[in-house]
Amino acid sequence: MDDVPAIEVTGLTKRYEDVTGVDGLSLTVRTGEVFGFLGPNGAGKTTTLRCLTGLLRPTEGRVRVLGLDPLGEHLRLAPRIGYLPGELRLYPELSGAETLDLLAALQGAPVPRRAELCDRLGLTAPILARPVSGYSRGMKQKLGLVQALQHDPRLVVLDEPTEGLDPLVQETFFALLGEAAAGGRTVLLSSHILPEVQRTCGRVAIVRDGRLVTVESVAGLREARARRIRLTFDDGQGRRPLGAAERWAPQWQDDRVDLLVPPSEVVGALRGLLALRVADVTVEEAGLDEAFLDLYRDGGPEEEA
Repeated sequence: MDDVPAIEVTGLTKRYEDVTGVDGLSLTVRTGEVFGFLGPNGAGKTTTLRCLTGLLRPTEGRVRVLGLDPLGEHLRLAPRIGYLPGELRLYPELSGAETLDLLAALQGAPVPRRAELCDRLGLTAPILARPVSGYSRGMKQKLGLVQALQHDPRLVVLDEPTEGLDPLVQETFFALLGEAAAGGRTVLLSSHILPEVQRTCGRVAIVRDGRLVTVESVAGLREARARRIRLTFDDGQGRRPLGAAERWAPQWQDDRVDLLVPPSEVVGALRGLLALRVADVTVEEAGLDEAFLDLYRDGGPEEEA
């Protein structure tokens, strides 16, 4: 594995007049990892990605991608990265094939994987011969994936890549991510769909209001945050008082209630809850979605990578 980080960001700040999109963000992505980049709309994700790909000039800070400056060394960097923007805009009058040719020329790199990718994503020759103006949203997204991967880049930056894709195509996409990682490629995946980040990424960064909240492994993030305790009653009384457990924001559905409890308090919580004569109880590790919401609710500590 290359000793040079795939992405190295130090003190990245981007201001738009009176609005700060990114504020002092520092982040390192190792070569060969699939790295998740999480945050709600307006958190600064897309601004960060545009700075990484040379589409925006940072107001302050240092950015290196594959050891290169995305602005000053853009011509050297472009053939080595693939980028799928979150709002993909294509020339409607061009055909799919012409679009791929144009974007390949802008990348300045051969496209050894185009035929394979088009075949796996169902972009047949008749479809590629049609104007993009007649494409559905899903077909445009598939074309965007092909252009991001067709030149077999060392780094792939994906912003909401599964938008508009049907479940079968999503499975193909996940397979492509796994193959990229197995081949030593680096993937930066920005998404609001937490289960797909949990499925594909080894580490994640969470941003809020343009600042870094935490960088952690997916497993570590889930392990450190809440456990879900699910209680089921069978007396038909529905919602009822839970005593001290009310502080864990119970979520009721008929005779079933879910609680998100910190790991250190699970044993004590169960001692009190089992006195309620429940019919069934389960304790599960929180998924990434619960961990993410838990961090935002707690206003967790801001850390640097």
